[in-house]
Amino acid sequence: MESYTQMSGHRPDFRVSYTMYSAEESGRYNPAPQHIRWDFRYDDKAISTSTFIIWPEILLPDGAMLTDGPVPMYGLADMFIILPTSRAFHQRHIKPGVRGYFVEGPRRMAVCEVIEVIGLFENPIS
Repeated sequence: MESYTQMSGHRPDFRVSYTMYSAEESGRYNPAPQHIRWDFRYDDKAISTSTFIIWPEILLPDGAMLTDGPVPMYGLADMFIILPTSRAFHQRHIKPGVRGYFVEGPRRMAVCEVIEVIGLFENPIS
């Protein structure tokens, strides 16, 4: 399986720790696969009420990319901003401690927190 780094030619923008919601908490009923195209929503409405195309790439505990099997209920994910034109907005708001959600449409699938900024300020903006 090719990583988003290989596909995009740049490093992840930032890294989050995440915890998925269970089916009982209105999360997924079926396990999610690697490279599921969840979008990202900030937890702070003062930042934004919009949904952004920022996709997670799930990591194993050793930091390597998960290559097969379902996405674990909690762990780490590298995040990739898909629309470079939105990068300037996220450069102003993404920093360690910022909380958000992986979403499918209006439904929250997981809560996450930024733990590290990686390539956000060096990746292409156009």
